[in-house]
Amino acid sequence: MLACVPGLAVVLGLVLCVSGVERAVEDGAARGAAVVRPGVVRAAARPHIVPRSVWAVGGEANSSARTPPPPSYDDKVIAVFVHHTDSPNDYDCADAPRIIRYLAAGQTGARNWDDIGYNFLVDRCGTIYEGRAGGVDRPVTGAHTLGFNHRTAGIAALGTFTAGVTVPRAMADAIASLVAWKLGLAGVDPRSTVRLTSSNSLSRYAEGTTVALPALAAHGDAYMTTCPGAALKALLPEIRQKAARLQGRT
Repeated sequence: MLACVPGLAVVLGLVLCVSGVERAVEDGAARGAAVVRPGVVRAAARPHIVPRSVWAVGGEANSSARTPPPPSYDDKVIAVFVHHTDSPNDYDCADAPRIIRYLAAGQTGARNWDDIGYNFLVDRCGTIYEGRAGGVDRPVTGAHTLGFNHRTAGIAALGTFTAGVTVPRAMADAIASLVAWKLGLAGVDPRSTVRLTSSNSLSRYAEGTTVALPALAAHGDAYMTTCPGAALKALLPEIRQKAARLQGRT
């Protein structure tokens, strides 16, 4: 079952890869327990992250982006899920803030979510944007992967990366640097496997099921979807290796 469904098609024709996403406020009944390999914090340099104020104050009506509700937090982030937005690839990178505003408006408006679901977004030029409010260096509970939002972060690649599409090198490198930093805060090796417990039976796993998933996972690893597209998913092993090197691992 595909997870990509139409977003604000009447405005930009964008399609949001978000059917596997849930509001964190509705996912609070069962926090996913997780166990990671013992380890020490592996400091990786924090990449430059453009704050949400850059995209949340545009001309489009988007009051939820300007004044989001109080965020929810977990104790740490031990896994990252990669998504694509299933939107056009031929955008000018200077237009990325406007594209993110439309994505956010589709989630907070048409879908009535409390905030944009992704914790971070990355454009084809490798620019990283803060997504969900709450602080990029804190373990903000996202709304990006149904059943597995706790102790995880969601990174959305702006574009469509199905089979045969070239993933821009700058984008892949930016994802690696972001993953290295974010997982390094909890001492998690991006190449490792972590244990997460599903909080929703509409995911790939029944509620309460504890499963082993990659610390850097594709959306489709936890939800019935082809997201983040075959081309981007095929790059995840390489991104894991680069992220590990950025943490100083061999």
